[in-house]
Amino acid sequence: MVIQWLGQSCFKIQVKGEGGADVTIVIDPYAPSLGRKLPRSLAADILLLTHDHPDHNYREGVSGDPFTIMGPGEYETKGIFVYGIPTFHDTTNGKDRGANTMYHITAEGITLLHAGDVGHTLTEQQLGIVEDANVFFVPVGGGGALTAQGAIEMISQIEPRIVIPMHYAIPGITMKLDGVDRFCKEMGAGVKEKLDKLRLTVKDLPQEETRVILFEAQ
Repeated sequence: MVIQWLGQSCFKIQVKGEGGADVTIVIDPYAPSLGRKLPRSLAADILLLTHDHPDHNYREGVSGDPFTIMGPGEYETKGIFVYGIPTFHDTTNGKDRGANTMYHITAEGITLLHAGDVGHTLTEQQLGIVEDANVFFVPVGGGGALTAQGAIEMISQIEPRIVIPMHYAIPGITMKLDGVDRFCKEMGAGVKEKLDKLRLTVKDLPQEETRVILFEAQ
């Protein structure tokens, strides 16, 4: 599979699906009001929306006729399995910022977990669903979602092989968020060279230490 970060919580993930067919998954496209614009050519076969906020639900920015998922449940399409886990965007059971869906995605023998704008630690029931995640896309910049410390606590709960921080301050965005440096420092990862894209197979998954990967937003 090939993973690209498009900024904020938006990712484009290209995988092999049923019969070896190419499948493109897009997660959480954002509206231009965020201060950035999505690539004009962005298209998807599967579109996942974690919650109904403009920086996560801009369907108009994605072309094609994607199979769209926007809430909890179990789904299967084109040989890709998706499990939507209900969570909240805050620590008050959704009273302040509403609901959020974390997506557990299985493709090419790899399990991906996109946290959306989750704002709280996980319950034992939620953890039982997601604890096998190999790759964890986690917010680290606050803004109603997890801060650096909250993200680290959730990483310790899940113990993924690869961590990909998201939802943090980058040039151009109008939302007030923390930068990624604090998260990297507390993780002991340092700020390394950012990747344009990550090509990943099962054999590439780290076997011992958790690997933190930073992306250059496309």
